[in-house]
Amino acid sequence: MLKRMQRTDFHFDLPQELIAQRPAAPRSASRLLVLDAALGTQRDLQFRDFPSLLNPGDLLVFNDTRVIAARVFGVKDSGGRVEILLERMLTADTALVHLRASKGLRKDAVVQLPGGQTARMLARRGDLFHLQFSCEVLPYFEAHGAIPLPPYIARAPDSADRERYQTVYARTPGAVAAPTAGLHFDADIFAELDRRQVRHAFVTLHVGAGTFQPVRVDDIEHHHMHEEYLEVPEAACDAINAARAAGGRVIAVGTTVVRSLETAAGGARGIAPYRGATRIFIKPGHTFRAVDALLTNFHLPESTLLMLCSALVGREALLAAYAHAVRARYRFFSYGDAMLLIPSPSALAHP
Repeated sequence: MLKRMQRTDFHFDLPQELIAQRPAAPRSASRLLVLDAALGTQRDLQFRDFPSLLNPGDLLVFNDTRVIAARVFGVKDSGGRVEILLERMLTADTALVHLRASKGLRKDAVVQLPGGQTARMLARRGDLFHLQFSCEVLPYFEAHGAIPLPPYIARAPDSADRERYQTVYARTPGAVAAPTAGLHFDADIFAELDRRQVRHAFVTLHVGAGTFQPVRVDDIEHHHMHEEYLEVPEAACDAINAARAAGGRVIAVGTTVVRSLETAAGGARGIAPYRGATRIFIKPGHTFRAVDALLTNFHLPESTLLMLCSALVGREALLAAYAHAVRARYRFFSYGDAMLLIPSPSALAHP
């Protein structure tokens, strides 16, 4: 029986200077660490080598969510400053948000916003605030908001981040954090993938700010995941089933794609279209039904994303690769380098 795992089982030491503060230029200039759990090997490559690791008929699955300018600042009637970080829209003019204010926000309190708009507090929902805006939420934030860079990027966002903290294929607005494994792809990479007859499909998972929330319990079985909205369309399911039938691999580009596909997997049909919320928590002991490999960035110590990667290739192998990455001076987190994780067959259970 698998022992109950502790949060500290996923700790590693990371020098602060290895946290990437800006992206590589160009996008595909980042490095790539390949961890093959089946062979027990790891290789240091460049991201431009990634297409050469794939075979004709393999399928890459991308998350096409688009990051919105999700952070705005307002003022309470008392004059106190309020920071609003959009989590997700509920209707055209209501949303759940993270909120910072010196003395919180009472029910029915009104926040004055830039551009002459307002937001009224309707209710608390756990750590989130349900606000009603005097205008449509998405157009307002896109016009007046700032790109919400992750908390470990120790600088204010600039004009370049509006383009670089966004994948080149982003098309469905709704995320407050980028699906960062996709940030390495550019036109040259896609051209090489096409030349090698590597196919691709898209899902949508709107990444919420909860992705940066730390695990606060010692026993990870007691951790409750944040909720995120996802959509796995029929076209993606058809592409996955066709790739599998032809002997190709399904490679998830990012942990958000893994969570999307594993939510939609299961049942007689293998993977089926899905639209709705997910709180799936993938940790060691999980048997993967929908993916054969994962392209991802390096993740925070003791994070749920590190636990997901450990479930795929094994905790000890992953932490050993991370220790190597530290020694080799890889760049970490959202604007950092990439890893390709290839699991052993025992981690997979395809229908």
